[in-house]
Amino acid sequence: MRPSKCFFEQPVDEVARALIGAVLLVNGVGGRIVETESYDADDPASHAYQMRRTARNATMLGPPARAYVYRSYGIHWCLNFVCEPGSAVLIRALEPLAGIEAMRRRRGTMKDSLLCAGPGRLCEALGIDRRQDGASLLRKPFALSLSEGERAILVGPRIGLTKAAERRRRFGEKGSLFLSRRFVEPS
Repeated sequence: MRPSKCFFEQPVDEVARALIGAVLLVNGVGGRIVETESYDADDPASHAYQMRRTARNATMLGPPARAYVYRSYGIHWCLNFVCEPGSAVLIRALEPLAGIEAMRRRRGTMKDSLLCAGPGRLCEALGIDRRQDGASLLRKPFALSLSEGERAILVGPRIGLTKAAERRRRFGEKGSLFLSRRFVEPS
């Protein structure tokens, strides 16, 4: 089932959970989303914290159903799906399904479990960069199909943050071999 703009107008945590199991293709290359993180304007770790607009985060403060693409640490591109204004879902990992040879060429690796495990690897494998920032997720080059089945979802703290690091806003498919990092079960 293809999402409509209304799907992205839900609270960001709901969208982040609902995207687990969805199939994402960019120009025919991609796979099944197995890991996401959520951010909103009340989150100190968010680029849109307190709705402060900058050149970098303008897309995140714009309309829903858009790709928000930014460079992390000046090295890696990261793909986010804009939801309600000031909120977005970071796509952290995919299980590769389509265009695997193109992904291998772009990434320079043959190991499928490392092709899209992490936001930087995912963007490199799918050929995503600043050119897709602001593009509609509802038309080419993007093709998104939501999962109709239930998935067992793990929830944990986000990765690589210093602010709001304890917030449990990372979502992943239980048992997936394609996560960027395993989830630590609470003790």
